[in-house]
Amino acid sequence: MKDIFDTLSAECSKITTKRYSTSFSFGIYFLTKELRLPVYSIYGFVRLADEIVDSFHDYDKGYLLKKFKEDTFEAIKAGISLNPILNSFQSVVNKYQIDHQLIHLFLNSMEMDLEHKQYTPELYDTYILGSAEVVGLMCLKVFTNGDEVEYERLKPFAMKLGSAFQKVNFLRDLKADNQSLNRTYFPNVNLAAFCDRQKQEIEKEIELEFEEALIGIKMLPPSSRNGVYLSYIYYKKLFTKIKSLTAERIMNERIRISNHRKIGLMFDSMIRHKLNVI
Repeated sequence: MKDIFDTLSAECSKITTKRYSTSFSFGIYFLTKELRLPVYSIYGFVRLADEIVDSFHDYDKGYLLKKFKEDTFEAIKAGISLNPILNSFQSVVNKYQIDHQLIHLFLNSMEMDLEHKQYTPELYDTYILGSAEVVGLMCLKVFTNGDEVEYERLKPFAMKLGSAFQKVNFLRDLKADNQSLNRTYFPNVNLAAFCDRQKQEIEKEIELEFEEALIGIKMLPPSSRNGVYLSYIYYKKLFTKIKSLTAERIMNERIRISNHRKIGLMFDSMIRHKLNVI
């Protein structure tokens, strides 16, 4: 009978992903069918932790995150949780033997969001490792399905992709992070005097990471390559839009890609994949 609950749990993670991120939902849809629910389960877990630190302002975030962490590892150990999101996540962790250290690093970054408002270069690197790079590695565990040689070969590229995505998110959300959450992720940057030169320096770093990440995307197995590539071209398009705007502009609005444009990118990705021109 637990099969019914497990199915319900996976569906909860899927709904969570679709409600919070149309871009990742499009990407996941273009994975092969057997990979979709595991990746939804990873994203649902990540999203829930992120909501605790970013949205639950009227509650004790420290307590909620501590409880979430305890419940996560209890679920993994027991092989079950009455929290459907955690139940689906523990199933993926145990099936694909996801390193628990990756989960610890992720939750550590979520804790950093409760403690740090200004980031040094060291804290910045630590935060990106935990909040983005290890999430890419969790997904890579699913994509490589126990092939440790392939996992190690693709690991550096998955980390670069996660890092590039996160830094684009930082630029996209600059206004909200600064004004609503009072956070500044970019080290040695005074947002009160944020200028085009500083923005361009950040963009050069992101551009190099995108270039390296694409090398790894081309080496992914066919089962995951198209879905990851779709997420890549969505973020690359968002990044191109951000690059075209002034520092003042991104400080005052959240930059978006319309759902209509995302659908166009989806079809472009499909055609490129069919023609093998990624």
